[in-house]
Formats: sequence, C-alpha cells, structure tokens
Amino acid sequence: MKVLGRKVLHDFARKHAEVRGQVSVWLAEVEAATWKTPEDVRERYPTVSFIGGNRAVFNMKGKKYRLDTTIAFNTGIVQINRAGTHAEYGSWTF
Repeated sequence: MKVLGRKVLHDFARKHAEVRGQVSVWLAEVEAATWKTPEDVRERYPTVSFIGGNRAVFNMKGKKYRLDTTIAFNTGIVQINRAGTHAEYGSWTF
C-alpha cells in the first residue's frame, strides 16, 4: 500500500514517544500490505474499526491512541487523516 499523510504520523510519534515503535511497525506493515478488502485489514489488525466511507481507525498501544485513516482499496492508498489520544478521539467528528 502507498501511505499518504506521513507528516501526521511523524508529528504524532514525536509528541508521544511511547508509541514510536508501534507506529514504525504499523507503517512498515502497511507499506508491505496489499489490502483489497476490509477483511484483508482485519486479518492483521482484528481490532480495526471501519466507520464508513472506507474510514478505518486503528488502535495503538491497546486503546490508548487512535489512528484515523482512509483506505482506497481500488488504488492501494492509505491516507492518514489524524492521530491522537483516546481522549482526543472522543472529540473527533467523522
């Protein structure tokens, strides 16, 4: 998959040091993936939440952090929309 919005991910990892390792692993795994359907994503990330419009929210560090993405399965692109704490996630509108 091609990943867009890396600055969001970079800024998030810089702000929250404890999640840097998981962010790096997530990014490497997504770049190596060839997801065609939401089920493909769930095979690797069973706790991912699909919230409509190909929006997928990944949990980081359990449920301490969230990563909001849009996945274009037909083009193989994952757009990182935002990342934040669980508390910040509660105020996001979709």
